[in-house]
Amino acid sequence: METFGIWIAAFLTLSIYSFLYRDNPFYKFAEHLLVGMSVGFLIVIAYMDTVVPKVLDPLFVHKRLLVIIPVALGLLMFTRFSKKHAWLSRPALALYIGFGAGVSIPANMQSYILAQMKATISPFAQIASFGDGLNAIIVLVGLITTLFYFFFSKKHEGVFGGLSKVGIYFLMIFFGATFGFTVMARVSLLIGRVTFLLRDWLHIIN
Repeated sequence: METFGIWIAAFLTLSIYSFLYRDNPFYKFAEHLLVGMSVGFLIVIAYMDTVVPKVLDPLFVHKRLLVIIPVALGLLMFTRFSKKHAWLSRPALALYIGFGAGVSIPANMQSYILAQMKATISPFAQIASFGDGLNAIIVLVGLITTLFYFFFSKKHEGVFGGLSKVGIYFLMIFFGATFGFTVMARVSLLIGRVTFLLRDWLHIIN
């Protein structure tokens, strides 16, 4: 059974990478299989982690009849698939968007703005060497100049334009590092699959 699984995994791996040559039925089969299994897996997870503990158990086990209200609002979401009855989803969408905005705005303020301010200022209180001080200054300059670049209410010229241009350089460094990290992650996945094919499937390497 283990050998059979290895052959299946090798076939699907080669089918996916066959797209590097051109689009073909093997790639389409592997792609559709991946999407289908992913959707099926997510449906089961959503049912077991959401529907059962938050709908079925409270409603039928604990007899909490108020659960019917959010269930009904959730079901109204599906009326979007009908042009005739799509208007029924508006109360549910309005509640969802309002609640989501009320929760996400303070959370984003805390996790992005306040956390960024703390991460920028706190290194100045922990300077133990010249390198620590230089690193803190670079981070501070990068943050300020990047904010200057995204300030579009003033024309980018003169000193303001120079600072915003420095912010562009910091952004390019960030994008380059992010792209490099993404490429490294993809190459790591490729190495893993090639190692699987040569070691576990063909037994060429140990």
